Amino acid sequence: MGRIRRWAPRVVGIVVTLACLVGAGRLLWPQPGLDEQPGATTRQLAFVRDQLDEGSDTAAQELFPEGYVFSNVLYGLAWVQAAHTDSALRDDALRESRWALARLESDEGRAVFSPRLQPAYGVFWAGWTNWLRGAILSLDSTDTAEVQRFSTHSTEIAQAFSAAETPFLQAYQHQAWPVDSTVAMASLRLHDKLFDTKYTTVIDRWLVQAKARLDPATGLLPHQVSPADGSMMTGARATSQTAIHRFLPEIDPAFAKSQYSRYREQFVAYPGGFGPAVREYPRGVEGSGDVDSGPLIAGVSLSATVVAQGAARVNGDRALAAAIGAEGELLGLPLSLPGSKRYAFGLMPIGDAFVAWSSTARSLTEPTTALEPDLRWWWRLPWLGILTLMAIAPWAWTLAGCARRRWSAPETVTG
Repeated sequence: MGRIRRWAPRVVGIVVTLACLVGAGRLLWPQPGLDEQPGATTRQLAFVRDQLDEGSDTAAQELFPEGYVFSNVLYGLAWVQAAHTDSALRDDALRESRWALARLESDEGRAVFSPRLQPAYGVFWAGWTNWLRGAILSLDSTDTAEVQRFSTHSTEIAQAFSAAETPFLQAYQHQAWPVDSTVAMASLRLHDKLFDTKYTTVIDRWLVQAKARLDPATGLLPHQVSPADGSMMTGARATSQTAIHRFLPEIDPAFAKSQYSRYREQFVAYPGGFGPAVREYPRGVEGSGDVDSGPLIAGVSLSATVVAQGAARVNGDRALAAAIGAEGELLGLPLSLPGSKRYAFGLMPIGDAFVAWSSTARSLTEPTTALEPDLRWWWRLPWLGILTLMAIAPWAWTLAGCARRRWSAPETVTG
């Protein structure tokens, strides 16, 4: 027992030190470029699929109203994006993304949305479903029945926007969020990219109306609006901004560029010197977290920060995308196995779906133009400093004892 007591602290110390070295390696490991994706993408998607087969989408639905849709649509979209980067994945991507689309269009996928809305089941469900269908057709447009469905649903969405006095349609009865309409509008632009140009007038009208309803405090699209006229109810928040900036470059690159610059200036932060991370509320505004943002840590939303990686990639912001990716490898506690990869020990599979979607993000309608916005060159140093202190901490008493013995040892006098 005495030997165990002597060796136990040393074993713990070795484990802690090794864990810190692994963490430092993950932080410093080069991240994929804008036209690349993480090497573990297929293993991560394999984990998400296994969890979906076990009902993780139904479990996510119990956490928030869009849990089922997001679990499936992000899985399908991540596969499509991955196949656009690596053509060898095309067949797998088509099979899996079509499987995900079928789940969106199932009774369970539409259960919480109203068929009485315009478009049917609301703009959230219609927009994400239409975007996934178009994304699949961007890989393979030979299925004429699917092409017709894409055209039919796109027309329904376009007619709903044309008939409305507001650019922000309802996702639920009497509730509207601009981010949902942004996704739907991106699906119309994707239709025009892949097939006949039909919706330019609708898209141009939407842009004019949306620009007239920006949050005056930030100059960005608001978080929540009145479904009657699109007037702002809640100012810009990162939960919706990060998704908006994932899709806005698909619609209008010039408008997207100006909006992204404002977003980056007001939401990207370095709390306590650590970061970069994304605040839920713009600089100078404090607020509490909710079911969408999750709990806030020093004002930072972890979920928004994950989605921000995808927004950065599509906007050509390689520096921010790489930084968030590196922090995710450090703080996300990834567990890599031969056939799968998961974050946070796999406790929140929908989080893995968001990571896969964001880390593979790429534009489907417009080429990405690289940006070179400022990013603190020393952003890794605080993280490395903490890792160094943690690595040394288990040996502090031993090192202090060595130092005491060194300075208390009598000097040898020679003569």
